[in-house]
Amino acid sequence: MTLGQTIDQIAKEKNIDPHILIGALEDAMVAAAKKYYKTGEELHARYNRETGTVEVFAVKNIVGEVADPLVEMSLEDARKIDETFEVGDLVEFPKRTDVLGRIAAQTAKQVIFQKVREAERENVYNEYSQRVGELINGIVKRYEGPDHDCIVDIGKTEAILPRREQSGADSYKQGDRIRAVIIKVHKSAKGPQVVLSRRDPLLLVKLFEMEIPEVYDSTVVIKNAVREAGERAKVAVFSKYTEVDPVGACVGMKGSRINSIIRELRGEKIDIIRWSEDSAQFAVNALSPAQISKVIIVAPQKKVLEVIVDQNQLSLAIGKKGQNVRLAAKLLGWHIDIKSEEEKRREVEVHMARLEVMGKPISEVEGITERMAGSLVEAGIQTIDQLLKSSPEKLMEVPGIGEKTAAKLLNSAHQMVQAAVAAVEAPEEELAAEELAAEPAQVQQVQNVEADQQSQEREGAEEAPNAETVETAQGQGVKGATEDAELRED
Repeated sequence: MTLGQTIDQIAKEKNIDPHILIGALEDAMVAAAKKYYKTGEELHARYNRETGTVEVFAVKNIVGEVADPLVEMSLEDARKIDETFEVGDLVEFPKRTDVLGRIAAQTAKQVIFQKVREAERENVYNEYSQRVGELINGIVKRYEGPDHDCIVDIGKTEAILPRREQSGADSYKQGDRIRAVIIKVHKSAKGPQVVLSRRDPLLLVKLFEMEIPEVYDSTVVIKNAVREAGERAKVAVFSKYTEVDPVGACVGMKGSRINSIIRELRGEKIDIIRWSEDSAQFAVNALSPAQISKVIIVAPQKKVLEVIVDQNQLSLAIGKKGQNVRLAAKLLGWHIDIKSEEEKRREVEVHMARLEVMGKPISEVEGITERMAGSLVEAGIQTIDQLLKSSPEKLMEVPGIGEKTAAKLLNSAHQMVQAAVAAVEAPEEELAAEELAAEPAQVQQVQNVEADQQSQEREGAEEAPNAETVETAQGQGVKGATEDAELRED
């Protein structure tokens, strides 16, 4: 087999460009020649396709005045070789390669292997960097490091599934098959490292595309997907056609489609949400299974909305450890405040009480005389609201009001507002206190009832004859009746 055939075969087996192998071979021959000749000359190598050999030669640059004879040559000397040479041309002097020896050949071998490994790594990086976001199958090979990172064989290379990217519900052992998504590929000293994830919401999207034909052909579009891996996920879906139900298509007949995804995710609960352009309606859908009474968009620019629910739906809307509302907020991309109807009613009452006080004339503030009130009105301060919005410096500009008086007026106004708010909140606090106070009495009452029932049961047990006594008495009654009948017959 010739050198050219060997190069073509290796290139095919390793999936490497033949020019990379030829370049590696030329570099190896240059390294071997430098080690053998131990010269300061500039050595080059060139692969000759016709002869199938690698030629090594020293190169000298033609200059007008020679400074370094090892790498430079005068134009006069160059024209003795070839009259067509000009300044700036290169002259090549062949070097023998059959004398390089075993050590030089070993050096060349190491250089070639290194170049081939680098080429293979570059191929792996180029391939998998284009597959980021793709669902991939692999086999668990081992666990490494203190974090228990999982090493997965994905075919051409090994990928890593870090502990932070593993789901809490996952449990794999060596040899198990695994599905994960490629989230990034980066270069390292040991070669390209492919990083996998089973926590990323993209895994959920890819599983939907695999299991649900309508999602794969884009009849049903996944608008967004969020999850807390191993526990719960929410997926917002939308149908391009009105006759296709996006939720029903994802669930499948008797849940066949969604159940296969749930099994792959080790029992993770999945809420399929109907997407809506209306943010309020989308919020209602996203907070299911809770029943929402009302949605108020508080700040559209800051994406803040308020959700009102019945008291008995509050815990369901919030979810375990706030999971339901947290996932819903991520799904919408909005900040969600959930309140019960009672809390909202109390909040409105407090706000109205505050507005009522703020609208009162300043003459009702404690410590303000008629003369002082007249001066404040002339200064444009007519209501308690305007008074509270005024700084002490502005109040001190009013005739007859000094630093202490200004502080006193502001404090009195604040106290009036606080008193009005407290008057609204007080009935609620009293009701809560009464409920707390009534609980021990109710518990004691229940305990007394239970004690009376137990006492009655004990008394009944003492008065009631046992089974043997009843049977004996019945036997004696039968025997006595039989004897009476016999005496009458005699």
